[in-house]
Amino acid sequence: MASIFTKIVNGEIPCHKIAETEDYLAFLDVFPLVKGHTLVIPKKEIDYIFNVEDELLTGLILFSKKIAKVLKASIPCERIGVAVIGLEVPHAHIHLVPINEMNDINFMKPKLQLSQEELATIAAAIRRNL
Repeated sequence: MASIFTKIVNGEIPCHKIAETEDYLAFLDVFPLVKGHTLVIPKKEIDYIFNVEDELLTGLILFSKKIAKVLKASIPCERIGVAVIGLEVPHAHIHLVPINEMNDINFMKPKLQLSQEELATIAAAIRRNL
């Protein structure tokens, strides 16, 4: 069964897309820790990040770096935090989280409840800096 991220890649589930290449996709987390919380995935469904082939993993990191720079320019923050947890969705992904303090990337804290309109506005603001 395809992961929710594969369904997003295939267009079966909508997302607030930030950027896309032939191999990678960056989109807003719909249950964000902070505004601008972005997920970066390889389009190829691989459960565990350390099972991703070296070339694809290298590309994923470089694509994430590009997205992190755009996020930093778009969302007021000290820096972009990075997390790879890998338990919540069986599809390798990187969390890019605008942070000002350590607790901003605490996955145990309550998630923001943003409307689809708010998410669309945030995604559009980020895309303007691509």
